[in-house]
Amino acid sequence: MEKDDFFYFGKILSTHGNKGQLMVFLDVDDPAKYRKLESVYVDLDPERVPFFIESLELRPKNKAVIRFEDVLTLDDAEPFSGRKLYLPVSMLPKLTGNRFYHHEVTGFRVLDEIHGEIGTVESILEMPTQSLFQIRFGTREILIPVTDGIIVKVDRRNRLIRINAPPGLIGLYL
Repeated sequence: MEKDDFFYFGKILSTHGNKGQLMVFLDVDDPAKYRKLESVYVDLDPERVPFFIESLELRPKNKAVIRFEDVLTLDDAEPFSGRKLYLPVSMLPKLTGNRFYHHEVTGFRVLDEIHGEIGTVESILEMPTQSLFQIRFGTREILIPVTDGIIVKVDRRNRLIRINAPPGLIGLYL
């Protein structure tokens, strides 16, 4: 599997106890959906390696205590601290309507209600305050906030996102 075949699931924060358990942060909207997870991929540069889960106990604030098969002691668990966790993209629940995963809309054309087609989504930039569509328009880059107030429609069949950008925003780039 290629790195693009995965999505970021969370991070191993630290060891927990002395029997190989790990405290993890799950970077998902609803951790309960992953309560019965059988395995997870751990980023062990340069590869993502699958580990089978022996137990997973959810904790408050998107945390969980996880124990991998064959990781039986504190010494076995210590090398995992700080490692990132991934799952295959195929495990993501399907979204409908204007909800989408950031990786899903790469390559979609963007059509503004006033300016018409303004380019193609290159990526979505994760900024501290909000995410931004990074749109390529010829040799120019246009940044548009990813918000419900701007996104009018996500058309998956035609790989198109219709937006209504705030007055003057697109003009700054053109």
